[in-house]
Amino acid sequence: MAVKIRLRRMGAKKAPFYRVVVADSRYPRDGRFIEEIGTYNPMTEPAQINIDADKAKTWIKNGAQPTDTVKVLLKKTGITE
Repeated sequence: MAVKIRLRRMGAKKAPFYRVVVADSRYPRDGRFIEEIGTYNPMTEPAQINIDADKAKTWIKNGAQPTDTVKVLLKKTGITE
């Protein structure tokens, strides 16, 4: 089972809001997930990022691979280098 940390799109049309989730890579983008570890709102200025650092580090340590976008968010929040 390949586990990924990725964004799940929520919100209205042209007003995106994302949840940062841990999901099996075989499931669709907005489908089933294992755990929600944070949120990301790009519509505010500056963008609002809330990620639970302990959960994120635990999942990465256990082998979950963050997507490219989530890697950038983790760096901005200081969770990873």
